[in-house]
Amino acid sequence: MARPRTPSAKAKITGQDVTHKPRFESRNEPDVEAPLGDPPAWVQDTEKNKAREAWHTLSAEIPWLNSSHRTLVAMASSILGRMIAGQECGVQALNLLRQTLGQMGATPADASKVGAPTGGKEVDPAEKYFQ
Repeated sequence: MARPRTPSAKAKITGQDVTHKPRFESRNEPDVEAPLGDPPAWVQDTEKNKAREAWHTLSAEIPWLNSSHRTLVAMASSILGRMIAGQECGVQALNLLRQTLGQMGATPADASKVGAPTGGKEVDPAEKYFQ
């Protein structure tokens, strides 16, 4: 089975768009500038599900999410909210959470591949050779 395509936003963060320039030159992906934002009104915190809290947790922990990820984040926050509330989550729910996190590039395997920006400061890769 072929590997899934790396989204352009993730490629820019990891530097793949420079290393493998031909792969990303002909891509025609939508340019989404709108941030993830606050959870929709229908995502509610209850005694058994802390979905809004989970939404804010995911938003803080995965900084590259934008408005096109809202449905995936809603699905993940529903399951994560149950975990935060101390509810029992079945194997199927945990597998769905793992899949949605993987699709958003938020699994531990993907975390090592995605280099989040370092405090808004550009880091020159050649800088280590000039010190």
